[in-house]
Amino acid sequence: MPVRVIYWDGKEEVYGNGAPQATIRFNEKIPVADLRKNASIALGEAYMDKKLEINGSIQQVIESAYESKDSFMRSSKFRHFLPKQGHGEKESADDIQSHYDVGNDFYRLWLDDTLTYSCAYFKGENRDDLKQAQLDKVHHILNKLDPQKGKTLLDIGCGWGTLMLTAAKEYGLKVTGVTLSQEQYNLVQDTIQKEGLEDVAEVLLTDYRELGDRQWDYVTSVGMFEHVGKENMGLYFKDVARYLSPNGVALIHGITRQQGGATNGWINKYIFPGGYVPGLAEMVEHITGNNLQIADIEMLRRHYQRTLEIWDQNFNEHRSIIQKEMGERFTRMWDLYLQACAASFESGNIDVMQFLLTKGPSGKNLPLTREYMYQD
Repeated sequence: MPVRVIYWDGKEEVYGNGAPQATIRFNEKIPVADLRKNASIALGEAYMDKKLEINGSIQQVIESAYESKDSFMRSSKFRHFLPKQGHGEKESADDIQSHYDVGNDFYRLWLDDTLTYSCAYFKGENRDDLKQAQLDKVHHILNKLDPQKGKTLLDIGCGWGTLMLTAAKEYGLKVTGVTLSQEQYNLVQDTIQKEGLEDVAEVLLTDYRELGDRQWDYVTSVGMFEHVGKENMGLYFKDVARYLSPNGVALIHGITRQQGGATNGWINKYIFPGGYVPGLAEMVEHITGNNLQIADIEMLRRHYQRTLEIWDQNFNEHRSIIQKEMGERFTRMWDLYLQACAASFESGNIDVMQFLLTKGPSGKNLPLTREYMYQD
C-alpha cells in the first residue's frame, strides 16, 4: 500500500507505487537511540503521545509494512533509523509496566455478551455476528474432544466461564474451571449458583499448577500459554499431561508463530507483561517432549484477524466514553493495539492454532476422520 511519510523537518516521501492511501506524520523527531533500543516501544509510545499521527487505517499501514518490500519500514531511506535484526536488547523487569486493571465494564464495551477475550470462529459466510462466532468457537473446541457424557473436563484459564459452563449444560460433562482473576471467579461462581449447576460445575481461584494429583478426561486451555513465558512453556505442557487421565484428550488454543518464537516490547510493556508467542516447532517439541501426541493442528489466523477487526470497530463506537473515563493516551494505546494485532494476523506475522492432543497413542479414542469435528 502506498504511504506518504511527513518527517519532523517537513520533508515528505512517498513509499510504494501509486497514490498514497495513508499518511504518517512525525510531529517530533524520535531519537535514534530509542529506536535502536526497541523500535516497537519507541514508535508505539510516539503514537500514544501524539508525536506520530496516522491519517488512514492503522491496520493497513502496519500490514503493508509487514508484507511489502516497498513499504516505508523496509525502505533504505528509513531503515537506518531502525535497529538491525537481532540487535535489540531485552527489556528488564523494571521497564515492564503492569497491564491496565480496567475491570469488566471496559471489556463489556467492545467484547460480545459472552465476554470472550480470544479468537472467535466464523462459520460459513457469517462475518459480523461476533457473539455467535464466539459460541461457535466454544462448540468447535468441545466437538473436537469428542466428549462423552458424564466424563470430566478441566478448563485452564476459564475466563468468564462460557466454555466450561457450555460443556456442563450442553455436553453433560462435569467441569472444573481455574482462574486467577477474582472478578472472573465471582462471576462464574455466581452463574453456577444461579443456574443450579453445583453438582456438575466448580470454579477454583488458584494457580493451575496447584491442582495436586487430580486428573480429568479432557483438558481445554484457550489463550493461556502465550502468557506463561518462554521458560515455562515446557512446564505448562508437563502440567497438561499430568492432569490428563490415561488416554485423555486436550485441546490447547493460542497464538503462535510459524517463523519461530518472538516477543513485542511495546505489547509487553503496556498490554501483556511477560507475554511470549512461541514458534510452531517449539510448541511441537514441548508437546512431544511431555509424552503427549498430536492428533490434529488447525490454523485460525484469519478468524483472529476478523475478531480483532470487530473488536476495534466496537471499541471506536464507544471511543468517546472510553476516552472520557480513561484518557486520550490510554484510548490511543488500545486502538493501536487492536489494529496492530489485526495487521499482524493478516500478514501472517503471527498465527493462532488449535492443538488436539492425546495422552497415549495419537487419536486412539477419537473418530478416524475429521468429519465429527464439524457436526452441529
